Amino acid sequence: MNWLDDYRSKLKLPAVAVQVIKCGDRVYYGGNAAIPQALVRALAERRDELQDVQLNHVLLLGQDLLSAENMKGHFRHNSLFVGPADREAVNDARADYMPIHLHQIPRLFREGVVPLDVTMVQTSPPDEHGFMSLGVETLASKAACQVAKIVIVQVNERMPRVLGDSFLHVNRVNAIVEWTEPLPTLQVKPSSEIERAIASHIIPLIRPSSTLQMGIGGIPDAVYESMEGDLELGIHTEMISDRAMHAIQRGVVTGNQKTLHQGKVVITFALGSDELYSFLDNNPLIESHPVEHVNDPFVISQNDNMVAINAAIEVDLTGQVCSDSIGPYIYSGFGGQVDFIRGAARSKGGRPIIALPSTAKNGEMSRIAPFLKQGAGVVTSRADVHYVVTEYGAANLFGKNLRERAEALINIAHPKFRNDLEKAAKERKLLP
Repeated sequence: MNWLDDYRSKLKLPAVAVQVIKCGDRVYYGGNAAIPQALVRALAERRDELQDVQLNHVLLLGQDLLSAENMKGHFRHNSLFVGPADREAVNDARADYMPIHLHQIPRLFREGVVPLDVTMVQTSPPDEHGFMSLGVETLASKAACQVAKIVIVQVNERMPRVLGDSFLHVNRVNAIVEWTEPLPTLQVKPSSEIERAIASHIIPLIRPSSTLQMGIGGIPDAVYESMEGDLELGIHTEMISDRAMHAIQRGVVTGNQKTLHQGKVVITFALGSDELYSFLDNNPLIESHPVEHVNDPFVISQNDNMVAINAAIEVDLTGQVCSDSIGPYIYSGFGGQVDFIRGAARSKGGRPIIALPSTAKNGEMSRIAPFLKQGAGVVTSRADVHYVVTEYGAANLFGKNLRERAEALINIAHPKFRNDLEKAAKERKLLP
């Protein structure tokens, strides 16, 4: 049987395709902009037939039908990165959160720590050889497809054919649902004055020929916006955004000086506008690889002058970084922060950066804190932290003792909180 006949023989309607999922099964499905929405909707329709189905995934966008309160007992999320769609369920104990470094997620599946019965992903239509691209999210989907007993794909004509190690052959899948619908988008917002001020302190830390990792949000966008000239920058990042695309189009990013994957922009997922998704389609400049490669700190470190810029919720006066929770309230996940902070730290000339506004709650609370909130988790340890940047400056903590760290962090806190922070530091015996 040739691949086209094989493809046609596997075509099913969504409701039929998800009939293979049984009570007690462990399912993985793609996240971010690659959620197989047609399959999710069909699975939600089977609520009354199913019990104790575990749903494993990374970030889910929008509203997720399977995490609604009426799904309790039928489906239970095991979230590897919490987002708006499942945050309420996780904090109400209707769903679970697994703290894990992004690059280690495929290992969960390959080693059977989280065995998978079914994987559901969204792909591009097959090419002339029968290969479907995982499109805007390779991440852990390729590993999940390789180890699951059953693989169901939603083939979407709107999914870009992103190149790289991101392909799945028709012969590996068990059921195919052709269902075309728009991909979720994230529109670019203008950077705020504070975000631009933070970017102004980061730009001097980016040397020409550096390779960048940045994620989602106003601070990365402001940094990309601020970069001009023949910098010959490269990109090796888990996520590519519209602002990164614009930097490529302006000629700021070329990849010509990269020491790994020279001349290529390396990603593992994409989130942005329809323009971004069109830019990615069949673009030889872009390579999407599985997250166990892109986010492996050893691989990251092979990029000389690696600059990693990551966000935080709060930082204490010793340099401990909380990024996944507000006190005990789970907000997001580990993601790739530690992967890239450690990778950049090992890179020749690398600069790992934690960037955050100095305050929260409309300026009423300092994000530079004497202690992390009760119940807060440490995502990046104080031994891993090098640069911390706010709108008031950049503090390099590498090689600094606790006293020096406290002094440096107080200097980049909001001025109205510095006296209180100094008093707290003295009470903690960080300052004499």
